[in-house]
Amino acid sequence: MRNVLRRGMAAVLLFLLAHAGFAADEFPGRKKYYDVPIYQLKQLYENRDRVVIVDARSPFEFSTLSIKGAINIPYTDSDFIERVRKLRTNSNRPIVFYCNGRTCFKSYKAARKAMHRGISDVYAYDAGVFEWAQAYPAEAVLLGETPIDPSHIISGADFKKRLLTPLEFTRRIEKLAARDKSMVIDVRDLRQRAAVGLFPRHEYWAALEEMNKLLSLVRKARREGKTLFIYDAVGKQVRWVQYRLQREGVNNYYFMKGGARAYYKDIIIGRED
Repeated sequence: MRNVLRRGMAAVLLFLLAHAGFAADEFPGRKKYYDVPIYQLKQLYENRDRVVIVDARSPFEFSTLSIKGAINIPYTDSDFIERVRKLRTNSNRPIVFYCNGRTCFKSYKAARKAMHRGISDVYAYDAGVFEWAQAYPAEAVLLGETPIDPSHIISGADFKKRLLTPLEFTRRIEKLAARDKSMVIDVRDLRQRAAVGLFPRHEYWAALEEMNKLLSLVRKARREGKTLFIYDAVGKQVRWVQYRLQREGVNNYYFMKGGARAYYKDIIIGRED
């Protein structure tokens, strides 16, 4: 009898260990941010009216795709803690942070930062906004509209089709520029840009916060039949620009894989080797 019990306990232990490893693989941030309590997808949906949902991403990301009813408090803002404290003062509901998805760690960072500053009952919903929008389109907002059509969510594969390595990005610009058929837009903010862009003879600068300026340039390129080449700091924010391009009916565009950081590494440093 004891042997049977031991074998049963061993089987249960192996099952739990196996599934713990599986969860860690699917949610790589959970191991690093082990002290941050988690809200699962269905759990958040079922409790959405009993919690305060906070989007920890940038205003640009939030304005593109978000959870319906969420509040935007960017994790990187200097007044982040002050604003979260105000939430806690005004409500005793659990505060749940979220960001893009399973490999985006801002939800964990936001929750941990709040916890370390003495703010109680905070959590991270770490499956992210994309999984939420696919599962609950009536509770998501895409470019200001809700409910959303899940088919309008741009897949990772469709995004990757628009990526060019820094070298290919540069070569295509130079080839089309000779016929005045290219427009380059640097969408980095002032701090990231520092001084000048990567293609000073060909490019415009329109930070993501300057949406009207960015859309004006996009429409100009479309009217003039030019191919758009858009880059950011590390190749992540341009994914959100793609939604604006899709809405504007623009088809000829590319993004720089890895952004300006990859350009400096592959082109600038590469030329010195």
